[in-house]
Amino acid sequence: MRLLLVEDDNHVAAALSAVLARHGFDVTHARSGEEALQALVPEGNGFGVVLLDLGLPDQDGYEVCGKIRKRTSTPVIMVTARSDVRSRIHGLNLGADDYVVKPYDTGELLARIHAVSRRTVHEEAAGGTETELRLGPVRIELPTRQVSVNGAVVQLTRKEFDLLALLAQRPGVVFRREQIISEVWRTSWEGTGRTLEVHVASLRAKLRMPALIETVRGVGYRLVAPAS
Repeated sequence: MRLLLVEDDNHVAAALSAVLARHGFDVTHARSGEEALQALVPEGNGFGVVLLDLGLPDQDGYEVCGKIRKRTSTPVIMVTARSDVRSRIHGLNLGADDYVVKPYDTGELLARIHAVSRRTVHEEAAGGTETELRLGPVRIELPTRQVSVNGAVVQLTRKEFDLLALLAQRPGVVFRREQIISEVWRTSWEGTGRTLEVHVASLRAKLRMPALIETVRGVGYRLVAPAS
């Protein structure tokens, strides 16, 4: 996923960019409101999420958020030290999708990024006509929950299908183990981790494509789109 980081402090931006890159994000750094607005032309410019710090040198962060929302529907997460409720409400009213207060836990920030991007995917799917996902020879039919490889139907369990469909929403993007467990199993119980490993192994075997789902050690999994 491409992510636009709007942060005027180069040291903060460098540290956060490194963390985000390790989790599969392609980060572009904008140091001012004007740089951010230019980076989003045309129509969001392919960014999946904008992380917007409110303390910018050239424009008020709230003003920048309002301008971004007029130009694109790309999700915006405000990142700021302002923790009072009125500031949060003001940001959300301007069109921000979420609001993170400094200092924050990196794991929480990553979870919020995935959450807003996931909501966007679901909204686009609900408002559009796309009913299937294609990944090289793999075809995932969402309404019928049917998966086929080179035209041959592959029988999957409910959880196997849910897991594959989740990863297929964002090919190449790393999904954290905690996020997958929360989305597919609707729990935060750590004991589900072994179950996740078993389901990944089963998918690789049933699809006969062991390289389709890549393990990112210490983080989670990502789907590697095969050649058509």
